[in-house]
Amino acid sequence: MKEILSVNDVSFAYPTENQKKNRKAIDHVSFSINDGEWIAIVGHNGSGKSTLAKLMIGLLFPDEGDIRLFLEEVTEETIWELRSKMGIVFQNPDNQFVGSTVQDDVAFALENKGVPFEEMVKIVHESLELVKMEEFLNHEPHHLSGGQKQRVAIAGALALKPELLIMDEATSMLDPQGRDEVIRIVSSLKESTNLTVISITHDLEEARLADRIIVMNEGKMLFTGTPEEVFAQQEILTSIGLDIPFAMNLSNLIRKNGLALNGEYMTEEELVNELWTSHFNK
Repeated sequence: MKEILSVNDVSFAYPTENQKKNRKAIDHVSFSINDGEWIAIVGHNGSGKSTLAKLMIGLLFPDEGDIRLFLEEVTEETIWELRSKMGIVFQNPDNQFVGSTVQDDVAFALENKGVPFEEMVKIVHESLELVKMEEFLNHEPHHLSGGQKQRVAIAGALALKPELLIMDEATSMLDPQGRDEVIRIVSSLKESTNLTVISITHDLEEARLADRIIVMNEGKMLFTGTPEEVFAQQEILTSIGLDIPFAMNLSNLIRKNGLALNGEYMTEEELVNELWTSHFNK
């Protein structure tokens, strides 16, 4: 498989007021991501995941080790070209909006790139259609709901046809409905376009959709694995301030109250089906 990103023994510490280095925000972290994968990077506040996101997109540069995107090292000289292959969606979409209407905002990066007008119009419509926002072409972005704003931000990122989409806490300010619609859109895009996705989040409900999860704690990579492998470490996750998905918590409570279950269930639908099939449909 084609390697999209590699983080190689990376460390980083923020300087203090007297310019001495503080405790390492990132402490000798290494991992790689392949084409078409969805990777979730999770951790509580202060775990280092947001610093790691800034390092991956070139807002910061490592004190030790190196980061490679598309096999090329991320440096001050290469970052601008490398960013043209990335789409980035931040926590607060209002900070990304520059256009007076939805279509103006999605077109902004295309205009800067010198895309011809007719081609640009086609790409804007296609990008908004992908995120189910084509009916909002002439709406002002700031008047949209939180979920709609993030969908527009994703459309703007997708307009440049990136090979990699990085979402830095992109759903943390949304209500459950807004979060679900954004995650559903990204999941659908990954399946239809083989988009590589990195999701930085503290929400394990979101992380369960990933192919692999990287768990950060105190600047270090604590462990990594599939969602099933990571959620099996329930005691470790709760000890560092992370909670397992609701369906798994509920499964544990059901077992404690004497009702046998046949497996671990990460979604409410799986749990309901198990309860209906094994216990109520008899």
